[in-house]
Amino acid sequence: MSIERIDFRSYGSSQNLVLASLLLCLCLVLPFFVGNIPAIGAMLLPMHFPVLVCGILLGPRYGGLVGLLAPFTRFFMIGMPPLLTAAAMTFELATYGIVIGLLYSILPKTIPSLYASLIGAMLVGRVVWAMARVVLIGVADLPFSFEIFLTGAFVNALPGIIAQIVLIPILILALKQAGFKSRSE
Repeated sequence: MSIERIDFRSYGSSQNLVLASLLLCLCLVLPFFVGNIPAIGAMLLPMHFPVLVCGILLGPRYGGLVGLLAPFTRFFMIGMPPLLTAAAMTFELATYGIVIGLLYSILPKTIPSLYASLIGAMLVGRVVWAMARVVLIGVADLPFSFEIFLTGAFVNALPGIIAQIVLIPILILALKQAGFKSRSE
């Protein structure tokens, strides 16, 4: 089964901006569904979903921008996530949006390629998150080790990772079946 890139760019730049804004708003709102409890948020990763979807639908520029803006926008609006967490997440989420947008645009438009784009972005984003945390060790006295990396990036986040791997491809395929224009690149 082949899937084609959903080409929202054909709708015009103002529509792309509106869709990116909607996805940014979802980044701000979805964490409320986990009750702003940091441990549950770190487990379910609610801000990651809209960024990954944005990268697929609108490409690396919009995906990176939404990922870049989401953590600090939420921090400045309601004080969550905490400042240093928001700083690390900014680099992580921007990387998700950029990498998934790039991979999805260059790989064949098949379901396995969609999964490869998603998993590739998730892995690269977690490495960037770790690098940001290492830099933050110098700014604030934050503990960080390889064990903390594995626990934070994979063990604690496993429910969110599984949800992303299951739900995001379903959403993308549903959008395509709903009649969004698509074209093969």
